[in-house]
Amino acid sequence: MNKNLKFGMSLALITAVISGFANFIAKIGVTSVKNPVVFTTLKNSIVAVLLIGLVLSLGKIKELKALSKKSWVKLLAIGVIGGSVPFILFFTGLSMTSALTASFIHKTLFVWVAILAVWFLKEKVTKLQIGALVLLLGGTLLLGGFQNFHFGKGEIMILAATLLWAVENIIAKKALAEVSSLTLASARMVFGSIILLAVVVWQGKIGLMAGLSPKQWLWTLIPAVLLFGYVLTWYTALKHAPATVVASLLVPAVFITTVLSTIFLKTPLTSLNNLSGVLFAVAAVLLVINYKIAKNNKSNVESAKSLA
Repeated sequence: MNKNLKFGMSLALITAVISGFANFIAKIGVTSVKNPVVFTTLKNSIVAVLLIGLVLSLGKIKELKALSKKSWVKLLAIGVIGGSVPFILFFTGLSMTSALTASFIHKTLFVWVAILAVWFLKEKVTKLQIGALVLLLGGTLLLGGFQNFHFGKGEIMILAATLLWAVENIIAKKALAEVSSLTLASARMVFGSIILLAVVVWQGKIGLMAGLSPKQWLWTLIPAVLLFGYVLTWYTALKHAPATVVASLLVPAVFITTVLSTIFLKTPLTSLNNLSGVLFAVAAVLLVINYKIAKNNKSNVESAKSLA
């Protein structure tokens, strides 16, 4: 397998682990802070500051100065489509539903990314890949996606956020051909945080930030650290692997959220939940096999051309 692809897929799996914990902990955070917009603004702003510090320490300012106007437009679009509006929708929706339901809806991201990637990025989907996608969808459903599922206002908001993040993935994949993953992640969080802060001011909720208790700050800081790890690993994975594959490997995060809910919230872990974990594992193996075959086929074609 291509080293870059292997690296990208490995990072995507790390992102899935981070996401699984983040979805569970974010539910506690948004409940503790009370106001979902204030919560996500604070959380994202902390990440933005951390990323700015990383950009400065690694000397990435030169890269920013060299960007074209077209690249800046893409970065700004990612800030709006990926770093602000969907966060408001997602965390407002999360305050109205369970962490498991939110995780389930969010993990349908791979379906929307696959559709958009085939259309806009011209990514090819093989039979093995389709098989893996079917297994991922089946595993997601077995985790209780439709058990006691109520498609209300909160769920609609989370779905809308997921669709926006799917669009962001396509824009990001194109932008990553021109910029580093760190620059892209930083632009997403900085531009997004500016917009979120403007929304908080417009809503007249800025005073809530100063009145948070130490406990509320703690439950804001923990999700912020997880989000910091998420955006760095996610965009780096997206730079090295196809968008369809990266989004697909994020799906097992919902299983991690389920396990955490079982441990801490005493949500029962059924045999169907265990089966879903097996389906996720098989799907991941199919994706690896698929790209090993693709790599071998590419090598055979190149060898044949050299002999011709």
